[in-house]
Amino acid sequence: MSKKEQFVAAIQKSYQTDKPVIHLGSAILDGEIIGEAKVSLPLRMMNRHGLVAGATGSGKTRTLQVFAEQLSAAGVPVFMSDIKGDLSGIAQPGKSNAALEERSQVLGTVFEPKGYPVELYSLSGRKGAQMRATILEFGPILLSKIFELNETQAGVLAILFKYADDKDLPMVDLNDLKKVLSYLSEGPGAAEIKADYGSISTSTAGTILRKIVALEQQGVGTIFGEKSFDIDDLINRIDGQGVISLLNISDVQDKPALFSTFMLSLLAELYSKLPEAGDLDKPKLVFFLDEAHLLFKDAPRAFLDQIEQVVRLIRSKGVGIFFCTQMSQDVPVSVLSQLGNRVQHVLRAFTPQDADALKQTVKTYPKSDFYAIDQVLTTLGIGQALITVLNEKGIPTEVAATHLLPPTSIMGPMVQADYDNHVQQSEVYQKYKDPIDPESAYEMLTKRVEANAKVAEEAKAQAEVAKVEAKKEKEQTSMVSDALNSPLAKQIGREVVRGVFGMLFGKSTSSRTRKKGGGLFGF
Repeated sequence: MSKKEQFVAAIQKSYQTDKPVIHLGSAILDGEIIGEAKVSLPLRMMNRHGLVAGATGSGKTRTLQVFAEQLSAAGVPVFMSDIKGDLSGIAQPGKSNAALEERSQVLGTVFEPKGYPVELYSLSGRKGAQMRATILEFGPILLSKIFELNETQAGVLAILFKYADDKDLPMVDLNDLKKVLSYLSEGPGAAEIKADYGSISTSTAGTILRKIVALEQQGVGTIFGEKSFDIDDLINRIDGQGVISLLNISDVQDKPALFSTFMLSLLAELYSKLPEAGDLDKPKLVFFLDEAHLLFKDAPRAFLDQIEQVVRLIRSKGVGIFFCTQMSQDVPVSVLSQLGNRVQHVLRAFTPQDADALKQTVKTYPKSDFYAIDQVLTTLGIGQALITVLNEKGIPTEVAATHLLPPTSIMGPMVQADYDNHVQQSEVYQKYKDPIDPESAYEMLTKRVEANAKVAEEAKAQAEVAKVEAKKEKEQTSMVSDALNSPLAKQIGREVVRGVFGMLFGKSTSSRTRKKGGGLFGF
């Protein structure tokens, strides 16, 4: 048996199954694309998570498009971020050309243009249906990542959440967060929390406040509030096809901490709300996190712990997660070890750092009898990738350099008029278009402060009245005392005393004195 026959047999044995699959393409050996050596990923293994990696311009985005199309066709909803805003074309059938026809012919397939059901979302509300979450749903760990807080500042943020929870103060939007911060740092609550929670320094409170204001000034504060996004809207089907939900972040791509953390919050919400599902024939939802390195950059330990927990446990809820980035080293080892499916596009080795990354990537692949993996990884063409996935028994497949299928929808954005029309006709867009302002921490604390101020004002007024009354009483007492001590009062007092004695003894003392002085006995 020739090397080629051995290779084809190995690929077919490793990838062949009678279960539904995502067809990725055909394997390459010694530069030859072998149509019958088909490479696929069992649909039921999509919740074992995966990694799509490769250099800029290697075709990662189109690989994600192929995944999304076939998942949708299989009835599996998809959520993915659209970093550059060029994935909306999935909603419209592609257009055949010579290059696509040639690629399909080599792969032994027929190019059939097709569009898929797409829902467009936006964090700013300008590019699609507004995605929102309440401050409470985010929690202190994710908010600390968005605000890029240090450990001390993150601890203060945790105090705000603990106090709000203990006092039944719902924090919905940034106004609520600012109000609680102000109330506990310099308002009436500062003394209240000292014993149970600790004090909040004005410098730390000022730093957090500046971070909040900066986010508001960037025009994306609208992601916090009501109506909060309902994750059930991600798990929709139209005519049996899974809806592809695209989060267009082209207008906030300079705020990576914001959009990457928001997507993680959606995953955390999915994990907390979806019931246990066990092993399903196909996942309920597949999540694609593009530019995944932004999620992990400068991430605190608590944040990484939360990611690891979600990735490890959400599989049992029927949700698959695929990370898309340039190098596998962008993903922490603890997360990378849980990604059973690998699609690695070309790697460049132009610098010593690139060479080190290449060596590390090679170590993550099973050994191959047909490839020198380090050489293959640096010589792959655009639209080609080195693939190993888990077969339906959970065993890693034979490593295969693969010539990938082309997408069947438009490989680019919809024209602006079509895009705007698509958004306006969306029921989901109408559902989340108008914000809701419920009574929350801001209103409740404002009323509390006003009530306390009113009580203080009344107490002050009562104290003023008491002060005035005391002053009047003191003045009256002083007037009486002055009157009694005056010469006239003393003279009157003496006359009164004489009068009393006169009444008692019949004569006044002065008479008796005069008689005696006149000689009572004739002297």
